[in-house]
Amino acid sequence: MARTRGGDGINRKRGGGATRGRAHRSRQVYVFTEGEVTEPEYIDLIVKNGTPKKAGETVQAHIANPNAEGKLRKPLRLVQDAVKTLRTVEREATDAGLQKGEHWNWPQVWVLFDRDDHQGIAEAMRLADKEGVHVAYSHPCFELWRLLHYTNYTSSFGGVCGDANSRLRSSAGFAATYGPGVRTVTEQKSKHVRGDQVLHEKGDRYRNAKKHAQKINERCESPDPNKWDPYTDVFAFVEDGLLLSGY
Repeated sequence: MARTRGGDGINRKRGGGATRGRAHRSRQVYVFTEGEVTEPEYIDLIVKNGTPKKAGETVQAHIANPNAEGKLRKPLRLVQDAVKTLRTVEREATDAGLQKGEHWNWPQVWVLFDRDDHQGIAEAMRLADKEGVHVAYSHPCFELWRLLHYTNYTSSFGGVCGDANSRLRSSAGFAATYGPGVRTVTEQKSKHVRGDQVLHEKGDRYRNAKKHAQKINERCESPDPNKWDPYTDVFAFVEDGLLLSGY
């Protein structure tokens, strides 16, 4: 998976062959993640192993904040930084001859964050919606999305991410993904995502996780995202952002 570097942007092609260049250029997707390890490793896995929804429509995913300090990984700050990046990549896309709403490969900027005990969740979502930044939100945390690859969990976690992590680590077959004979995994080690936890040759793990997530999300009737327990729409990032049908 490509990572953001200085000067890493859409190639500005002009003149002869520009139309063909636009049609074959990958979509650039910039992702701000709250987590420093889990989400980037997950994204790396599915970008490398996912199934594109449409032949020829490819994505280059960039982790936009790989070295950010913890204080810069709060939801509202993530969205604020994402807005700045979005304006830059949209200018680059326009220079390259792309038009918003007309080209499938118009760039996107996504933010992945959790409820945890963060303040400003609703404000962050309102700002993202206003400015055109996409959000994938998990309540209580990203571990719920991983857990749904194993089981259909529908009960409230009471906002406690540790409970979701504990259930994930106790899922049948989870510990064994870290090596032969491994029976228990620490919470710290479980932050590292292994392919067997999410990938399946028939795509069943992803399809089941998406189905489970959609069911629990239907029950979230409050306009306050702080009360959506449990909730996750990471599948929207997979399909709408990365243009994958599964993995």
